[in-house]
Amino acid sequence: MHALSLFNRLLDRLEETLIAVLMAVATLIIFVAVVHRYLAGFAIPGLQDWLLSLNLSWAQELTIFMFVWMAKFGAAYGVRTGIHVGVDVLVNRLSPPRRKPVILFGLLAGALFTGVIAAFGANFVWHLSQTEQTTPDLEWPAWMVYLAIPLGSGLMCYRFLQVAWRFRRDGELPHHDPGQVEGLDDPLPSDAAGDGIHPRYPQKGAQGSAP
Repeated sequence: MHALSLFNRLLDRLEETLIAVLMAVATLIIFVAVVHRYLAGFAIPGLQDWLLSLNLSWAQELTIFMFVWMAKFGAAYGVRTGIHVGVDVLVNRLSPPRRKPVILFGLLAGALFTGVIAAFGANFVWHLSQTEQTTPDLEWPAWMVYLAIPLGSGLMCYRFLQVAWRFRRDGELPHHDPGQVEGLDDPLPSDAAGDGIHPRYPQKGAQGSAP
């Protein structure tokens, strides 16, 4: 169990690091490509010739690949942290004894679906690796790009099983509050007569309000 806990912590750190690095590098590449295209339009002697000699036609293709990888691993991160959007109105209206098997069924269905996608993706990548197909601009082997499908879906399947196991054991699901802002500790003032969602502020001229 200790080894599994250590593996999960390492996997969590690797997942977060990979997503952060892909996002940062993709943003940097896009910024450099935009600046290069903008400055190359100015007739500045020497600088324009040098910029036009730089071939950045690969930048768009690379950023697309990086965002695909980021999306696949970001989806697995979303399962682990509970940030995926879900419709749980009917589930929350069930009694706790009935709610638990429904939630477990949903988690296991997600694991089954992503597991099937990972298996088909691995089969596709294997057959693609037997060909000489490459990407248009970077001329990388195409199977390297599509490897995101089995790896990302496989990790997502593992996350579904991980969440299902913890829910079965502890009865708790990962939860993310979309209204929580990091660094903001004090909630906005609200009126008990309000709807509990939108804060109600004192009207101008009311007692205790600013003039």
